[in-house]
Amino acid sequence: MSDSLLGQADLDAADLPDWRLFGTALLTRFRTRNFANGLRLLNAIGEAAEQADHHPDLDLRYPHLNIKLSSHDAGGVTDRDVALARRISELAAEQGVDAAPSDVEVVELALDTPDYQAIKPFWRAALGYKDNPRLDDEVRNDDGALPMLWFQESGSDEPRQRFHIDVRVPKEVAQQRIDAAVAAGGKVVDEASTFVVLADAEGNKVCICS
Repeated sequence: MSDSLLGQADLDAADLPDWRLFGTALLTRFRTRNFANGLRLLNAIGEAAEQADHHPDLDLRYPHLNIKLSSHDAGGVTDRDVALARRISELAAEQGVDAAPSDVEVVELALDTPDYQAIKPFWRAALGYKDNPRLDDEVRNDDGALPMLWFQESGSDEPRQRFHIDVRVPKEVAQQRIDAAVAAGGKVVDEASTFVVLADAEGNKVCICS
């Protein structure tokens, strides 16, 4: 199989309705309804992963199973992930477990700074994080259990909110989340094709990214 990195157009062509592409990983959730079903599906996925020699991140909760697929050696999603994602969907269907890809979500922390190289070592040390080998403006928890921190360039003299939160959701969920935040007293302050910046009544900001 090819280790070439795949983008959204490649994933659209691959026809994986159970999965969503979030940056460098494929994510989904299966509604297992109870812990026993989740454990059975998890074990079946474990066997398939061993056969493929390619291993997903599995997070079993009551009553769902979260799954993340990425080719860490390639730095993103490859054909290996597509093949295993398709196999996992087959295993879930065989067990009568429904996919809920619209439920997946990733929260990231962003720190505005005019010079991230000056402060990145501090945050890497304080959080116990490591550098992202592919993205110089990011530090991360390699276990994937804690939010990634990235540094957003800003002018040295401009007013800025030091920290803000990025919430990454599937495209079909983004507008619902934006509408709910506006209805709850927020307002849209900026927008682009892949994100909308919202502010609460006190001006604190969050980016809804799709």
